[in-house]
Amino acid sequence: MDEFPADVITVAACLRGGDGGSPTAVVTDSGGFGDAELARIPARMGTSHVAAIAPGVGARGEREVRFFTATGELPGCGHGTVAAIAVLTLQAAGAAFQGPLRVAGKDVEATGGLAAGSGEGDVIEAWFSQGLVEHRAATDAERCAFLAALGLAPDALHPKDDVSIASPGSERLLIPVTDRAVLAGIRPDQERLAVASRRHGQLGCFVYVPPSLTEPAAARMFAPAIGVPEDVANANSTGCLAAHLLLSGHLGDSDPTVAVDQGDALGHPSTVHATATRTPRGITTQVGGTARVLPQPS
Repeated sequence: MDEFPADVITVAACLRGGDGGSPTAVVTDSGGFGDAELARIPARMGTSHVAAIAPGVGARGEREVRFFTATGELPGCGHGTVAAIAVLTLQAAGAAFQGPLRVAGKDVEATGGLAAGSGEGDVIEAWFSQGLVEHRAATDAERCAFLAALGLAPDALHPKDDVSIASPGSERLLIPVTDRAVLAGIRPDQERLAVASRRHGQLGCFVYVPPSLTEPAAARMFAPAIGVPEDVANANSTGCLAAHLLLSGHLGDSDPTVAVDQGDALGHPSTVHATATRTPRGITTQVGGTARVLPQPS
């Protein structure tokens, strides 16, 4: 393996079949960057987010990771977490990575290792614990505001599911639609969607087609209020969806896992995986995907 590049690199996170993925900037040592400079990196690198890994190691061996979009710092970013784990695994010279990440003041258990069938040794499989996911029904006002901004008629909603809200720390709407054709045809009013998100205290909305016997779930994430009109792959929302599907009976306790295809509308086919578990405190989730470092521009 070549010497690992320093400074800022780009990782394709949440690959599908070894290709595609969400381009995500990763700062391998954030000690030399101020917050304003970190917020400028996504535009510089042509990504939606940047994951900034702190230079030091904490008392438990944890590595602090912070996330930024062009609008500023976020409390979390799922595909950014996958990208950061991939970088930390590769920095370990091929050894598996296991240990906590420090994200928004909390420890997040994370693992990374070479993905099965990674012939070049450059594809990493990364998983992290999302923790407890809170879940509630959407209010009528929330439902109406977001459906209008998305241009979705009531008959576009999936007949065996309903609009809900889930939060691993930041709330977002989960909106089920009937099929992939409806999903692909969504053309949101981004300004209206940003206003609705701010008014109702939502990160954005995750529009999805539930999994079937013949196809995995599919989804699109819209979050213009944080500077991301559409996210290629939203891993935290995938964990939220796994929790919702388990609570609503669409996933069974014997196999509470879901794979969610994303990114097709943006030309970056991606897949995120999640597992939901019932605990005495509520539903917790594990979220994961595969990733590889992209070639640096010359």
